[in-house]
Amino acid sequence: MLFNSLHFLVFFPIVVGLYYGLPARWRGPLLLLASYYFYMSWRAVYALLLLATTLLDYYSGYRMSQLPTKRARRPYLYLSLASNLGTLFVFKYFNFFRDGVGQLAAAVHVPFAAGPALGLLLPVGVSFYTFQSVGYIIDVYQGRLAAERNFGRFALFVAFFPQLVAGPIERGGHMLPQFRRVHAFDYARIVSGLRLMAWGLFKKVVVADRLALLVNPVFNNPRQHPEGPLLVLATLAFTFQIYGDFSGYTDLARGAARVLGFDFNLNFRQPYLSASVPEFWRRWHISLSSWFRDYLYIPLGGSRVGQFRAYGNLLAVFLISGLWHGANWTFLVWGGLHGGYLVVSTWARPWRERLAQLTGLAARPALRHGLGVLLTFTLVAYAWIFFRANNLGDAIFISRHLLSGWQNLHGRQVATLLLEFSQHYRPELAVAFLGVVVMLVVEYFGRNRSLQLWVAAQPFTTRWVGYVGLALLILYLGIFNSTSFIYFQF
Repeated sequence: MLFNSLHFLVFFPIVVGLYYGLPARWRGPLLLLASYYFYMSWRAVYALLLLATTLLDYYSGYRMSQLPTKRARRPYLYLSLASNLGTLFVFKYFNFFRDGVGQLAAAVHVPFAAGPALGLLLPVGVSFYTFQSVGYIIDVYQGRLAAERNFGRFALFVAFFPQLVAGPIERGGHMLPQFRRVHAFDYARIVSGLRLMAWGLFKKVVVADRLALLVNPVFNNPRQHPEGPLLVLATLAFTFQIYGDFSGYTDLARGAARVLGFDFNLNFRQPYLSASVPEFWRRWHISLSSWFRDYLYIPLGGSRVGQFRAYGNLLAVFLISGLWHGANWTFLVWGGLHGGYLVVSTWARPWRERLAQLTGLAARPALRHGLGVLLTFTLVAYAWIFFRANNLGDAIFISRHLLSGWQNLHGRQVATLLLEFSQHYRPELAVAFLGVVVMLVVEYFGRNRSLQLWVAAQPFTTRWVGYVGLALLILYLGIFNSTSFIYFQF
């Protein structure tokens, strides 16, 4: 069931109505039942996998809570990690590593019987709920969190439908106390949640899905569109498509949870305004980047070890992050690029200060910040090529042709080329680019506290005119073909 589907439009009001209409003791079971129905609407059999993960991790956490030392708790930690990571490996990575080993064996002329590939369909959201459950187990093992004794509450923590299939990846310490509280009907909170859901839907169906009309033809057949200007435009379009798509999903998830009385952590903070790649990762997919920081980077030693080992830790974390996104060499290269960016950024920190002094940028902080934002955006956009390309060959082809053809083109010729390509989509793309501008302006100024207070002070009718206007924009300009969210494939 997609957030941008008629199915969800019927499902969600029913759940909300029952939730606030039932006695408090029945609300948890209702949400758990609704969450499993939500998940089973894709493929019912994979709810068994979700249930198995929940049972094993509940048991592991419960047993660890009865043991006084880490050493005694360690077997249950290993049991949980082996089960969760083993499930990910079988469903997501077995065929990738099987093919990789086979290719390596063929390259060195070593006989290798690879065996048949597994014809398993990747369960939607498996990477998200697996990481959420693993984070809980590690917190219990470390003693940072008391194990949840109520099985139904723990099952709801793993399966809560707003963030089940694409995050945010929540922590047990943040969500489990919320599931213990009774949430009263709060009109202002519900309006706030619905407003956030509407904004997320706008970013998905008006911005992201329309940008896909340009992105998909180019990235799916790059050799048919070797012109540098078109490849650059498609790359920039995907840069904003993935932001609109993923942050739009997060807004929908956070809004749906808020309507029901729950708070999710912020997952995006205007990432394309970052002045460095490390800052970008403090603003982009915050729940995942903080998960890798807390459960992988710091246990590896973080930056407390020697310089070269710290660089190795960064590269390892981002290579694993790339692999988390999918079993494809393109994701490994994407992760490696970001790991390399961070290593260079860390190594060059003292040199940047010296260069700023020599060039006079130290005395012009606004200009320095602007150049940092431009450079960071360029590096991030380039890395998105490898994230979006169907295979490594396509990504390399696009990279090699980004600068081709510009020297022979004048402004009018570039415009003609782009218009010829988009002749069937001209109105749609115009709406998409206008939507990008609206999205960026609203999100930039929307975080201004004074503006928020001004909006809140407006009369009831004025605010609802704005809400109705946003709804009409979605209805008239949105693409409603139940296009899946990009991150559902991970």
